Amino acid sequence: MESKKITTNPIEYMRRLLQMRKEIERENYTELNSTEHRLEKVGEFNYVEYINDSISTDLDSTWLALEKMEKPIIWIVGGVDKGNDYGVLADIMREKVKAIICLGKDNSTLFKIFQYQNIVPLIVDAKEMKEAVEYSYHWAKKGDVVLFSPACPSYDLYENYEVRGNSFKNSVREFFDQRIK
Repeated sequence: MESKKITTNPIEYMRRLLQMRKEIERENYTELNSTEHRLEKVGEFNYVEYINDSISTDLDSTWLALEKMEKPIIWIVGGVDKGNDYGVLADIMREKVKAIICLGKDNSTLFKIFQYQNIVPLIVDAKEMKEAVEYSYHWAKKGDVVLFSPACPSYDLYENYEVRGNSFKNSVREFFDQRIK
């Protein structure tokens, strides 16, 4: 029988607890994956995948969405800032995000964190969803993913996350319907 070593080192103990928490969150997040607006695949156009994760209104759920992506990410983010510390996303963003499209009325905090600290090379401000989708089309390359995972509530532009998510889905579909004609 294999015995598990019990650690008395508090740093090692905390590291193990955090790792267990992340594993549990990943499992739960995967189970929710079939929910509308939770990592919902909108479509694939020109070999670029478009994912709606409008339900992610906080940093934890957005971190999980970013972590789950296996392709380079064009990230659409923004809404009503609740005083988030976006810096906690810096490491995963350096690893996975190639461009950020900020959607909302006031994105100054996002710019301060991500542009001025050179975390991501491309960042732009979009005032409406159609504009955000158009930017994503121009920046995305074959094999990329466009992830709409706002990390904020939607109240600056939308009634709720469902309306915001439907706006993303409709904007993506309309944009590509126009390209196909």
